[in-house]
Amino acid sequence: MPVPAATRRHLRKLLRGTLGLAIGATTAFAEFFYVLFGGIALAIPALRRPVFAGARALSEVERRRLEKYFGAENATDHTGRRAMAYLVPRCVVGLLGAGILILTLLGAASGVIVIHQLLNGESPGGGAPADWYDFVTTTLFGALLVFLAVQGLVGIATLDRKLARRFLGPSKKEQLRRRVSELATSRAEVVEAVNDERRRIERDLHDGVQQRLVALGMLLGRARRAADPDHASELLRQAHEESQRALNDLREVSWRVYPIALDTDGLHPALEALAERSGVPVHLRVDLPERPAAAIETVVYFVASEAVTNTIKHAAATRIDIEAERDGDSVRVRITDDGTGGARESGGGLSGLARRVAAADGEFTVDSPPGGPTVVTAVLPCA
Repeated sequence: MPVPAATRRHLRKLLRGTLGLAIGATTAFAEFFYVLFGGIALAIPALRRPVFAGARALSEVERRRLEKYFGAENATDHTGRRAMAYLVPRCVVGLLGAGILILTLLGAASGVIVIHQLLNGESPGGGAPADWYDFVTTTLFGALLVFLAVQGLVGIATLDRKLARRFLGPSKKEQLRRRVSELATSRAEVVEAVNDERRRIERDLHDGVQQRLVALGMLLGRARRAADPDHASELLRQAHEESQRALNDLREVSWRVYPIALDTDGLHPALEALAERSGVPVHLRVDLPERPAAAIETVVYFVASEAVTNTIKHAAATRIDIEAERDGDSVRVRITDDGTGGARESGGGLSGLARRVAAADGEFTVDSPPGGPTVVTAVLPCA
């Protein structure tokens, strides 16, 4: 039975975090001795500069570790004096983490020995036959130790990130630089998203509506030149049907440009209309106590619309689930299908969605292992 994608992600995150804690516990010993002897060396003015330089190098190692294994980003413009101040509590936290890891390993080894004794019919510690309550007490006590070990490691990881944020967090200058960079990127994403939308509209009009109107004009021309009234009547009937198809194509293009239901009724009715027009059964769940801003509703709708379109075209799915809900100060929309999987965020349609979401300062993810299912998620801030 294959392991679900969400479970695999959690396992990878757990293993990555444990490795990050183990590395942090190792570097804590070096940091402890550096703080001990470096603090003494600071009493000599000539040694202060190299001591602060070394502290900055050690803090940079910790910054990269936290970024790689925990996704915690901090600034690189902190001073050596601030780095030295950071290493003092950091080495204490790291040594505490090392102690918890060592106790966890010893507990795991002891657990293996106890389980081996119980399976051989001996009580924990050996020397006597096992009673029925030995299994119960061992299980309960082991579960309690596992819980305490996990909570201890989670607490160390949390404290480690908070210390780095407190001492190595971005300065006001760095925050301003990052914000300018984000705004420049968002502006580029907006321009690219608008250009993609314009090209798509031009393509839909050229390949759909324009071809219908050309065919309509040809039918009307043939009807005008027809000498046989019955033949002319048949051509007019075909022209009328072609005009209906052109009208439907034009209505479809207008829906993809901007559905009027978003303005008049809101996101829920617009998504219901999207589900009704889909060629694959769509199950919709919307939990939004309050209407988001119009810009957010528009992005949510187009994420759902494009994801459904891609699923119908490429995924060979039999079911699509759309969920839109409030998540704190954000709106989360998740589109799941049971198709063949293998979708990539860098693909044509999905890359356009990623740019559209990024332009709204949102987060866009695609989880689509081979064989499915495919989960497209967008989180958009409401504040």
